Amino acid sequence: MSNDNVKQPCLPLGFVNNIFSLLPYANTMKLPIASVLLLTLLVALSWAGCKKDDKNPDYISEANCTAVDANTNTYALAIKSIMDNSCALGGCHDAGTKSEGVDLSTYAGTKTAFETQDLLCSVNHGSDCEPMPKGGTKLSADVLSRLACWAKNGYAQ
Repeated sequence: MSNDNVKQPCLPLGFVNNIFSLLPYANTMKLPIASVLLLTLLVALSWAGCKKDDKNPDYISEANCTAVDANTNTYALAIKSIMDNSCALGGCHDAGTKSEGVDLSTYAGTKTAFETQDLLCSVNHGSDCEPMPKGGTKLSADVLSRLACWAKNGYAQ
């Protein structure tokens, strides 16, 4: 799982900073202040109107957890066995290999991957994400629901 899929803002921040840097020089450059302000307003509106072009749902907020008991869907009781049997295998995301720098053999490593990586996108085989388990079949709907609900309910140990 790489961070190559991080979406960039619609306008580079440097461009916006350059526009704002023109304001003090508007009079010396013979630019009417109204033109500079209008341009600044247009840039701000276009920036605010940009939508993240993300084809993947928010797996955590969209998780339906009515059939998942939060008291038993903890790392120790449910999630660790899923990780151990599907992800933290030798040569993959175990403590020794840490493929792509991701260790899913511990609570801390798993929680970090959920919070900072596209882990749910990968196991759901979402667009623009590397499908996991690599070379394996997609995890069952029940397992995917447990993973998303574990995150949604606060990563209980």
